[in-house]
Amino acid sequence: MAREVEKKAVFDTDSAKEVVKELRASFVAGKTKSYEWRVAQLKALLKMTEENEPQIAAALRDDLSKPELESYIYEIAMLKSSCRLALKEMKRWIMPERAKTSLTTFPSSAEIVSEPLGVVLVISAWNYPFLLSLDPVVGAIAAGNAVVLKPSEIAPATASLLAKLVANYLDSSCIKVVEGAVSETSALLEQKWDKIFYTGNGRVARIVMAAAAKHLTPVVLELGGKSPVIVDSGINLQVATRRIIAGKWGCNNGQACISPDYIITTKDYAPKLLDSFKRELEQFYGKNPLESKDLSRIVNSNHFARLSKLLDEDKVSGKIVHGGERDKNNLKIAPTILLDVPLDSLIMNEEIFGPLLPIIMVDKVEDSFDVINSSGTKPLAAYLFTNKEKLKEKFVATVSAGGLVVNDTTVHLAEHTLPFGGVGDSGMGAYHGKFSFDAFSHKKAVLYRGFACDAFVRYPPYTRRKLRLLQALLGGSLLSIIRALLGWS
Repeated sequence: MAREVEKKAVFDTDSAKEVVKELRASFVAGKTKSYEWRVAQLKALLKMTEENEPQIAAALRDDLSKPELESYIYEIAMLKSSCRLALKEMKRWIMPERAKTSLTTFPSSAEIVSEPLGVVLVISAWNYPFLLSLDPVVGAIAAGNAVVLKPSEIAPATASLLAKLVANYLDSSCIKVVEGAVSETSALLEQKWDKIFYTGNGRVARIVMAAAAKHLTPVVLELGGKSPVIVDSGINLQVATRRIIAGKWGCNNGQACISPDYIITTKDYAPKLLDSFKRELEQFYGKNPLESKDLSRIVNSNHFARLSKLLDEDKVSGKIVHGGERDKNNLKIAPTILLDVPLDSLIMNEEIFGPLLPIIMVDKVEDSFDVINSSGTKPLAAYLFTNKEKLKEKFVATVSAGGLVVNDTTVHLAEHTLPFGGVGDSGMGAYHGKFSFDAFSHKKAVLYRGFACDAFVRYPPYTRRKLRLLQALLGGSLLSIIRALLGWS
């Protein structure tokens, strides 16, 4: 008789409850709070990444056909950098921060203590399934928390590898990976967490936030949006074009939260920009980009159909000026540029998250700000290419976004000294570097006092003399304080 296939255990609400119970017991016992434990786990995470680079790259190739260079730069190397930074700086991050005190509490001293929140949930995304899973975990560990990681089921090879590696390298009594899809995520969201960190889209973010609200659980939401690129004239066009291409098609073939979503330029400059795109795209990906090994595929058939719908809309289908080729069997879409796309089209009213790039034309470059602000939403990133200082100043003052970059795209992601996060529809909260540590910490205020100088004015009976003395202490001059002490009117 053939052996029966072993059934995988069902992960339901009771299972989620047991996971949280185990991790909370470890946290309450103080296991995650010691500096030594945090260092040991971060070193183990770094070792796990270094020893398994080929397996990680292979999983990313299985899930997204991600080029090995992209896998290394944007996922493996960035995760290792986060681990090394936390190991280097964590002792300083943990140290209490001295705070000034006032005459109100004199004599006193004060400090702000960073304490771990407790048991936290990290729900990750599929587009950078290794980095976006473990980068928040670095911050959670550095801050001293117990962690459950829920990787995306849309990147199953990476999710499976993460579950295996984390169990083998890290402390499983404090750090766990839960695989699965909607039902498993729903079971996890029913539990009480001390923080939820979610990376993904706005629709699911609302579900996460509603679930968190039942327990008054704070959240970090790393979402997306339509990240615009303003291109001015009089710039180094070749460099600008290459940097836009690197941020658009060189980042997961447009499947990135900070990928350029659309371009705004003047009617006069659009032909030059378009010609430059055509030249550079052919140089990077050849005459038949569908055969290029340097472009990731679309993650699955649902997303391929969604992107095809954007291209096939009547308002848009005649606007393709470069690319547009599709291979449904291999889930490939060539780098595609569309010119003069109507602002009321589908492609201009939802995040593209793929290799399609519309170009919007305006009369003068300053009109770009009106186009961006008229959308009513705030993007995760916004980009400007210009040599004009006044235009840079207006860009920073006028455009509200999670982050801004002048004369490049997406590279702010690599700077650990900058917070990475959205605003409004593009998310809330931030991480990277110390911001990751802070995201998973509570800033506890501590005031120290002795028994000397006990102010009699704070105690009953409340006399007019005491009132005048308090008024003098809190807002008067030295003379008025003396007059109040002596009882002079």
